[in-house]
Amino acid sequence: MVDVKIKDSELRAAAEDGIDAFLDLIIERTREAIGGELTAENMAQMSSKQITLMGYATLRDEMMDGGFVQLIHNGYGPFFFHNPFDLAIRGFGLVELCRFMRRAKKLYLRNREEIERELTDEEFMALYEKIQVFDDFDDEFVTNEEEWSEQVARFVDENLLEFVQIQE
Repeated sequence: MVDVKIKDSELRAAAEDGIDAFLDLIIERTREAIGGELTAENMAQMSSKQITLMGYATLRDEMMDGGFVQLIHNGYGPFFFHNPFDLAIRGFGLVELCRFMRRAKKLYLRNREEIERELTDEEFMALYEKIQVFDDFDDEFVTNEEEWSEQVARFVDENLLEFVQIQE
């Protein structure tokens, strides 16, 4: 497990600000502890639960910013679709997100070569018109993001010591 240290007072303050603030604090501190983003090197030092949390954070950030086309183009397709992320997130209690990711995998496998190739900014933006099969998935994610993030936050809260070390 990567050492993620958070003061008890910070956790309490974030929790008082709401579930999003609580989750964001833990994600940000974990990002800081691993040097900013998930890599093969830092994943080897992380627990499976920490990897899943950071995977969810990456999924949420990419989906809320540019959807599956952006997520795949930015190189995250293999992480989410060639690894057991769906099973890991199911272990957090997110059964619907697991099903969602399994359905999205079929579209990923059909479209990944075109999306993952080197593109100019113009060509990348044109993908949104060219490959519209992800539009409904992007909308579904946005619709469910708040509920899914709340479920992740509850899981983290119930298993807090598996994610962070609490300091006085």
